Amino acid sequence: MTITADDMQAQAEQFRDRYGALREMIGRVIVGHDDIVHGVLTAMLCGGHCLLEGVPGLGKTMLVRTLAEVLDLNFNRIQFTPDLMPADILGTNMIVEDAEGHRRFEFQRGPVFTQILLADEINRATPKTQSAMLETMQEGTVTAAGHRFELDRPFFVLATQNPIEQEGTYPLPEAQLDRFLFKLVVGYSSRDELNTIVDRTTRGERASVEKVMGGEEILQLQQLIRDVILAKHVQDYLVRLTLATHPEGPHSVDATNQYVRWGSSPRGAQTLALASKVRALLDGRYNVSFEDIRRVFLPTMRHRVLLNFEAQAEGVETDQVLLDILEKVPEKGE
Repeated sequence: MTITADDMQAQAEQFRDRYGALREMIGRVIVGHDDIVHGVLTAMLCGGHCLLEGVPGLGKTMLVRTLAEVLDLNFNRIQFTPDLMPADILGTNMIVEDAEGHRRFEFQRGPVFTQILLADEINRATPKTQSAMLETMQEGTVTAAGHRFELDRPFFVLATQNPIEQEGTYPLPEAQLDRFLFKLVVGYSSRDELNTIVDRTTRGERASVEKVMGGEEILQLQQLIRDVILAKHVQDYLVRLTLATHPEGPHSVDATNQYVRWGSSPRGAQTLALASKVRALLDGRYNVSFEDIRRVFLPTMRHRVLLNFEAQAEGVETDQVLLDILEKVPEKGE
């Protein structure tokens, strides 16, 4: 079946309308943080996972709870603590006894068997427990008790972490950070936003939200995103941006060579492509532009680029290096 330009345009407009309905419903509860809400929705619609970093009390958990309320999906929350074990997340074999007195082992599923999983303060768990999430995030499966279990799709992990309190925390390993499609930094609310938050939360009123989208529609939108056109010359710009994060590489810039220890993996380029396709659809287009790529570059790469000691000594942030890459890498390749 041939898809015409009019069909593509209609699909883009339908995507934008459905996205707008989600955004409007979340906005009934969440005040401000437009970039954060957009990033979370983009990660979900791309079929990826999202890491929210910010100090306590900024509404990270509330955002995830609201997302679960507007989506017709199963939702579980895990509060990560230092004594949490992998079996507490994945599940464990239990001895059960039937009516006739016969005993047998039965696998009791853990909270990871859901569709939206809030991993609250994920950096408070030990590396052993953190690693229990790797298979679920990458493959959407759980291997336990000699069996492999498929998780219901769509499956979406939203993890939060506190960046300022390091006592009793365990930084996420690079292999797990790379599994997150976006890393979003949640900042403080503005004066007007804070006034609205106080009004909404201290008067005994609660905004009503309704289910907007179900699992089948989310899977359809995820497929639509993959069908968006990414022209070769635009894709080459995306690839060169990714390669520019590699120190001493053929496409690296001065800031990369000076401050970066390790650059992005190929998964970063894949994420850039998918996230930029979402931006194109939201702009009513069925093809990716250079600007679409630039708008998703920071949340895609900030957790995939590891700075060296010189950057830490000089107080250089990852975003500064990434912004320099965006400024220096030309749209047209040689």
